[in-house]
Amino acid sequence: MLAEDADGYHFGAFRENELLAVISLFEKDGIARFRKFATRPDAQRQGIGSHLLNQVIDKARQLGADKLWCDARLSAAAFYQRFGMEPEGEVFFKDEIPYAKYVLPLSNSPTV
Repeated sequence: MLAEDADGYHFGAFRENELLAVISLFEKDGIARFRKFATRPDAQRQGIGSHLLNQVIDKARQLGADKLWCDARLSAAAFYQRFGMEPEGEVFFKDEIPYAKYVLPLSNSPTV
């Protein structure tokens, strides 16, 4: 839980009432950020995360955001790049895991 959770939009993917994936979207002053994006290991590589991220991109546009961003694990960089997201800034670490900020301008972004 984060202090700002009440200000966000929270999405989940379910199969037969089982939660498979989650993602949360926060928007402020035309900039949207998604966080807490996770898919159960046994549900990965089935398009579930792509579907949720497309929902978040659509919602960010509906909210009037011009840009969407996230802190992405470098191991997932190819996934985010399929959506037109590009790295911005330096690589940083959370614990020992390398991350980068990935940004998507919403005016011309593709959906996957």
